[in-house]
Amino acid sequence: MNGIYIHVPFCKSKCAYCNFFSLASKSKIKDYVKALKNEISFRRNYLDDEAIRTIYFGGGTPSLLPISSIEEIINLLHHNYNVDSNPEITLEINPDTIDKEKMLSLKEMGVNRMSVGIQSFFDDDLKYLGRRHDSNHALQVLENLINVNFDKITLDLIYGIPTLTEEKWNKNLDIFFATGFSHLSAYALTVEPKTILGQRINKGDLQDVSEEETINHYNILVERTKEQGFEHYEISNFAKPDCRSLHNSIYWSDGKYLGLGPSAHSYDGNSRQWNVSNLSQYIKLAGKSDDCFEKEILTLDDKYNEYVMTSLRTSWGCNVEKIKLHYGIKYADFFLKNVKKYIESGVMLINDNNYFLSEKGKLFADGIASDLFL
Repeated sequence: MNGIYIHVPFCKSKCAYCNFFSLASKSKIKDYVKALKNEISFRRNYLDDEAIRTIYFGGGTPSLLPISSIEEIINLLHHNYNVDSNPEITLEINPDTIDKEKMLSLKEMGVNRMSVGIQSFFDDDLKYLGRRHDSNHALQVLENLINVNFDKITLDLIYGIPTLTEEKWNKNLDIFFATGFSHLSAYALTVEPKTILGQRINKGDLQDVSEEETINHYNILVERTKEQGFEHYEISNFAKPDCRSLHNSIYWSDGKYLGLGPSAHSYDGNSRQWNVSNLSQYIKLAGKSDDCFEKEILTLDDKYNEYVMTSLRTSWGCNVEKIKLHYGIKYADFFLKNVKKYIESGVMLINDNNYFLSEKGKLFADGIASDLFL
């Protein structure tokens, strides 16, 4: 399964915790769309005409793009690529950048999954995170989404916020479950040093994140989603049966994908490449020169390490027979030797030849994965 990711770098303002490439300006949207169209045509052979199952508009805030531009982009992708007859098309939205009318237009042009950046339904949490919307915006966008009746909806929440009490976290989950939406993405708040949030915490202006509270919120999340019939299929993602995000599953299943737009990454099975993280440079170079991106040919060690890292994030885990088949017996032996201590301690489980993290182990996923790297 292959996919296309489109990075839309525009925001009304920069969220305090955000570490992605984005700009608090809309002034160059027209130039960006023109450059993106050039890149779509220029990169048409990247996946060798293999079928495209998913299209994902991420950001940034894709819902800031004009409806006409989104439609032009989707049509151009269909024209230049072997897009499936019924692809999963996802668009990320912020509650204060979209109304019911715009939702209806998006649905009509084929967008069938919405990913909604709610983060919390409480104003003090949203203020701490530097979000533009408030709780009223959040509740209104839910009402509109329910009325428009998209096929699939992902709601994003953040836990571990210092202002987020256990009671409020449970209330956030209550509101989500009441919507009947089929997919939840819930992320532990991570403080990156160069973000606005990291700088404010370092100055003592804001309270830092508590690891103990974050773990408590995580445990509540896992227990309550399980009670509601959700599958915890990736560390931060929970879905009702048959409602996983197909696009994000490509990343976790060693699928191929093309990334379009500034800072977007691509993977063709043998190499990775990433576009410049500079809008002016992107507009100047996209679709005109290979200088728009850098490229890295992956070694067998790289491929093995990335497989371990991504597969251990999932409910299906890391398959040792696949390691033997694709990377060789040396890698399988190394994995089996180093995984023993995690099996014995209970942070990893085994089912047939699949090794996966227990719920406790998911709290230490990055450290465990890196210990299994070559």
